[in-house]
Amino acid sequence: MEDKLGARLLLLAVTAIAPISWGSTYYVTATHLPPDRPLFAALVRALPFGLALLLVRRQLPHGDWWWRAALLGVINVGAFFALIFVAAYRLPGGLAATLTATSPLLVALIAWLLIRERPTPGAIVGAVLGVLGVALLVLRAGFTVDPVGVAASLSAVLLFSLGMVLVKRWKPPVDMLTFTSWQLVAGGLAILPVALIVEGAPPAVDTSAVAGYLYIGVVGTVVAYTAWFTGIGRLPATAVALVGLLNPVSGTVIGVTLAGEPFGAVQVVGTGLVIAGIALGTVRRRPSGPSAEERESQRALEEAAV
Repeated sequence: MEDKLGARLLLLAVTAIAPISWGSTYYVTATHLPPDRPLFAALVRALPFGLALLLVRRQLPHGDWWWRAALLGVINVGAFFALIFVAAYRLPGGLAATLTATSPLLVALIAWLLIRERPTPGAIVGAVLGVLGVALLVLRAGFTVDPVGVAASLSAVLLFSLGMVLVKRWKPPVDMLTFTSWQLVAGGLAILPVALIVEGAPPAVDTSAVAGYLYIGVVGTVVAYTAWFTGIGRLPATAVALVGLLNPVSGTVIGVTLAGEPFGAVQVVGTGLVIAGIALGTVRRRPSGPSAEERESQRALEEAAV
């Protein structure tokens, strides 16, 4: 039992790499990237790094995985990246993070409908605590609500929640690095024509922007997505989504340390609620009786004896 718990905690820790790195996206976007170019930022984040990873892995999809990889690439990368950068440019980071924090509830609903993965009461309560904690953690007085930014953020949450559940349902036939490369290339190719039509020629890029793109591409995309899909493949969908609540916690830490944002008693309470929500929804209690698999094995033995 202790070995299983340790393995689960290790897997949760690996999965947490993704939202912790994603928490820096808003800060890097605001301080290093060219202004008002969300589609170009999404394109640079996906296509070059996806192609580089594909060259390293040297494995293409086969059979149904051509259209599945293309669809998941559009959902998890192409549309999601574009929408999340629109939200990053148009919304205060706190409001965007709070909207994103609704994803565990949405993932629980989609997973229940598509793969019959019924959420535990602890997961639902944990998700609610997480949303409340994120709101306390990051919302500030005096922000303005941009309806386009809100729509982009909620649409990104919906798409990414759907993509998570589809990954669990289809179960990729390759390692996570290869699977990530397929999605990044497919998503990047989907963004390319839209970026050229809507935003035109690429903007001027200085050294600071190059560093920002490299950080988001390597750490926030290749490393983060590989860790994230590893967790999706082996953990309940709602548990993975709850780990995603570390995103605004990471963003708050970065804001406090690098941007001098305030951090007081309200933020302490918010952080505590987020951590409590994650723990409540991801740490399983020890079962009081045999598992379903054990009961099935016992029944088969009894029938064989008869």
